[in-house]
Amino acid sequence: MSSPTTSDPTSATPVTVYWRPGCGFCAGLLRSLERHDLVFERRNIWEDEEAAAHVRAVANGSETVPTVQVGEHSLVNPSADDVFSALAEVDPDAVPDGWTPREPGVVGRTLGRLLGG
Repeated sequence: MSSPTTSDPTSATPVTVYWRPGCGFCAGLLRSLERHDLVFERRNIWEDEEAAAHVRAVANGSETVPTVQVGEHSLVNPSADDVFSALAEVDPDAVPDGWTPREPGVVGRTLGRLLGG
Protein backbone atom coordinates (compact mmCIF):
# COMPACT_ATOMS: atom_id res chain seq x y z
CA MET A 1 0.00 0.00 0.00
CA SER A 2 1.44 3.37 -0.94
CA SER A 3 1.59 6.28 1.47
CA PRO A 4 -1.30 8.72 1.22
CA THR A 5 1.01 11.66 1.74
CA THR A 6 2.54 13.79 -0.94
CA SER A 7 5.45 16.20 -1.13
CA ASP A 8 4.31 17.78 -4.39
CA PRO A 9 3.65 21.46 -3.63
CA THR A 10 1.38 21.70 -6.68
CA SER A 11 -0.95 18.98 -5.41
CA ALA A 12 -4.60 19.89 -4.92
CA THR A 13 -4.75 18.73 -1.30
CA PRO A 14 -6.02 21.44 1.06
CA VAL A 15 -3.92 20.07 3.97
CA THR A 16 -0.25 20.80 4.60
CA VAL A 17 1.54 19.45 7.67
CA TYR A 18 4.63 21.35 8.80
CA TRP A 19 6.87 19.05 10.82
CA ARG A 20 10.47 18.31 11.79
CA PRO A 21 12.42 15.09 12.41
CA GLY A 22 12.50 13.87 16.01
CA CYS A 23 9.22 15.54 16.97
CA GLY A 24 7.04 13.01 18.78
CA PHE A 25 3.92 15.15 18.45
CA CYS A 26 4.54 15.35 14.69
CA ALA A 27 5.01 11.58 14.43
CA GLY A 28 1.77 10.94 16.31
CA LEU A 29 -0.25 13.34 14.17
CA LEU A 30 1.23 12.02 10.93
CA ARG A 31 0.39 8.43 11.96
CA SER A 32 -3.18 9.43 12.80
CA LEU A 33 -3.69 11.21 9.49
CA GLU A 34 -2.14 8.33 7.53
CA ARG A 35 -4.26 5.77 9.42
CA HIS A 36 -7.33 7.56 8.02
CA ASP A 37 -5.78 7.61 4.51
CA LEU A 38 -5.83 11.40 4.39
CA VAL A 39 -3.91 12.85 1.46
CA PHE A 40 -1.75 15.75 2.61
CA GLU A 41 1.47 17.56 1.85
CA ARG A 42 4.41 17.34 4.28
CA ARG A 43 6.89 20.19 4.71
CA ASN A 44 9.97 19.68 6.87
CA ILE A 45 10.76 23.02 8.51
CA TRP A 46 14.43 22.02 8.96
CA GLU A 47 14.87 21.56 5.20
CA ASP A 48 12.48 24.21 3.89
CA GLU A 49 13.09 27.81 5.02
CA GLU A 50 9.82 28.98 3.47
CA ALA A 51 7.97 26.35 5.55
CA ALA A 52 9.82 27.43 8.71
CA ALA A 53 8.94 31.08 8.01
CA HIS A 54 5.27 30.15 7.57
CA VAL A 55 5.23 28.34 10.92
CA ARG A 56 6.89 31.29 12.68
CA ALA A 57 4.30 33.61 11.12
CA VAL A 58 1.33 31.64 12.47
CA ALA A 59 2.88 30.49 15.78
CA ASN A 60 3.82 33.88 17.26
CA GLY A 61 7.44 33.68 16.14
CA SER A 62 8.17 30.16 17.33
CA GLU A 63 8.70 27.05 15.22
CA THR A 64 6.03 25.03 16.98
CA VAL A 65 5.28 21.82 15.14
CA PRO A 66 3.19 20.17 14.08
CA THR A 67 1.50 23.12 12.49
CA VAL A 68 -1.16 22.32 9.92
CA GLN A 69 -2.56 24.50 7.17
CA VAL A 70 -6.09 23.53 6.15
CA GLY A 71 -7.21 25.79 3.34
CA GLU A 72 -6.64 29.29 4.74
CA HIS A 73 -6.71 28.14 8.39
CA SER A 74 -3.58 27.42 10.42
CA LEU A 75 -3.68 25.06 13.38
CA VAL A 76 -0.75 24.95 15.82
CA ASN A 77 -0.19 21.55 17.47
CA PRO A 78 -3.64 20.20 16.53
CA SER A 79 -5.07 16.76 17.09
CA ALA A 80 -6.16 14.67 14.10
CA ASP A 81 -9.76 15.49 15.06
CA ASP A 82 -8.93 19.21 14.92
CA VAL A 83 -7.52 18.72 11.40
CA PHE A 84 -10.54 16.73 10.23
CA SER A 85 -12.96 19.28 11.73
CA ALA A 86 -11.20 22.12 9.90
CA LEU A 87 -11.14 20.06 6.72
CA ALA A 88 -14.88 19.40 7.04
CA GLU A 89 -15.43 23.17 6.87
CA VAL A 90 -13.04 23.72 3.92
CA ASP A 91 -13.60 20.62 1.79
CA PRO A 92 -16.16 18.16 3.20
CA ASP A 93 -15.52 15.70 0.36
CA ALA A 94 -11.87 15.36 1.46
CA VAL A 95 -12.77 14.18 4.96
CA PRO A 96 -11.95 10.47 5.33
CA ASP A 97 -14.88 8.06 5.16
CA GLY A 98 -16.10 7.04 8.55
CA TRP A 99 -14.77 10.06 10.47
CA THR A 100 -17.29 11.87 12.61
CA PRO A 101 -16.67 14.77 14.97
CA ARG A 102 -16.22 13.91 18.60
CA GLU A 103 -19.17 14.60 20.82
CA PRO A 104 -18.37 17.04 23.63
CA GLY A 105 -17.79 15.53 27.06
CA VAL A 106 -19.48 16.58 30.28
CA VAL A 107 -17.38 19.74 30.60
CA GLY A 108 -18.00 20.71 26.98
CA ARG A 109 -21.74 20.17 27.25
CA THR A 110 -21.87 22.19 30.51
CA LEU A 111 -19.88 25.05 28.98
CA GLY A 112 -22.15 24.96 25.93
CA ARG A 113 -25.23 25.31 28.11
CA LEU A 114 -23.65 28.08 30.18
CA LEU A 115 -22.57 29.98 27.08
CA GLY A 116 -25.92 29.56 25.39
CA GLY A 117 -24.86 26.93 22.83
